[in-house]
Amino acid sequence: MKKTLIPLFVLSMLVACGTDSMQKPKGEVVSGVADSETTDAELAERIKKIEEEEKARIKEEKLNVTSLKFDKLTHDFGEVESESNNTTTFKVTNTGNKPLIIDEVKASCGCTTPNKPEGPILPGESDVITVNFHPNAGQKDKITKTITVAANTEPRLSVVSISAFVK
Repeated sequence: MKKTLIPLFVLSMLVACGTDSMQKPKGEVVSGVADSETTDAELAERIKKIEEEEKARIKEEKLNVTSLKFDKLTHDFGEVESESNNTTTFKVTNTGNKPLIIDEVKASCGCTTPNKPEGPILPGESDVITVNFHPNAGQKDKITKTITVAANTEPRLSVVSISAFVK
């Protein structure tokens, strides 16, 4: 039965594919832009308006950007035992003139848990990012992990790191 069905299926596909669906379209293909009544000058004006709107959006976005500074960019826990809890803090200071909003703080590994400040940090003020490092049983020797901080700064991302020698 399979021997009969397969050739019939292939034959029916060849017949179906050989119909109008495989033929080239007839006539001239015209783009939507060329087919409309829009002139080149009108298109140029629309493009200019879009560019101006984008510049205004970028300018507005930059008005809300501030800057930050960490008290340190790295922390070395030294020698630690696996399955131990090790905590440090990174003091972050708003060095700009707009409130600093830390949107997200992510670690490069599940053994590292960062906690960010909940509210905005006012200009000239400081707060801390607390980082807990809990090496698992399989982690041995020199370990380095990064913590990425996303905020309303330029550049948007900042990176600090921790390291330890796990015994």
